[in-house]
Amino acid sequence: MLYIMRHGQTDWNTSHKLQGRTDIPLNENGRRMAVCAREKYAELPFDLCYSSPLKRARETAEIFLEGRGIPLITDERLMELSFGEYEGIESVFEKPGHPVYQLFHTPVEYVPSGGSESLEELFLRTGSFLSKVIIPQLAEGKNILIVGHGAMNLSIINRILGIPLKDFWKRLPGNCEVVEFENRKCLLAGKAETH
Repeated sequence: MLYIMRHGQTDWNTSHKLQGRTDIPLNENGRRMAVCAREKYAELPFDLCYSSPLKRARETAEIFLEGRGIPLITDERLMELSFGEYEGIESVFEKPGHPVYQLFHTPVEYVPSGGSESLEELFLRTGSFLSKVIIPQLAEGKNILIVGHGAMNLSIINRILGIPLKDFWKRLPGNCEVVEFENRKCLLAGKAETH
């Protein structure tokens, strides 16, 4: 079974700033969200957890798994999509003239600039992580939790569900929401059911 969770809230989330690789910690509300998620999802079985090394994801995983003795492993391939020099910009999805605006409205036409990462690069690294790390462990019957970020998580979710690039943002999970892929055979074949 595979579970994917988005990190808790940060101050940059509340001010609608592009975070990307900027290593912003959780705010107090984000920590409370992780505690609430720990209680809400207490019955879910995990054998191990993989997390982005960025503070907001790693701290979410640590709070969420507190007291359960579940191994937590960080992996660079789970870092958020890089927005390069545009990280820290506020409300970019409301600024049609901004180079990153297109990513949020017409992702198929997005052309990265200013040191930003392309969606193709994101899919390559998360695809590598899935094929080399996750798929073999799922085949062994392991229950795995991935704790990451909005765009990074979607690159995995959309790949599994076969969602086209034009609909990239349609299944964006909320902060500390867990998406569960319960049909291992379908997941291994590239399809899954979620709830």
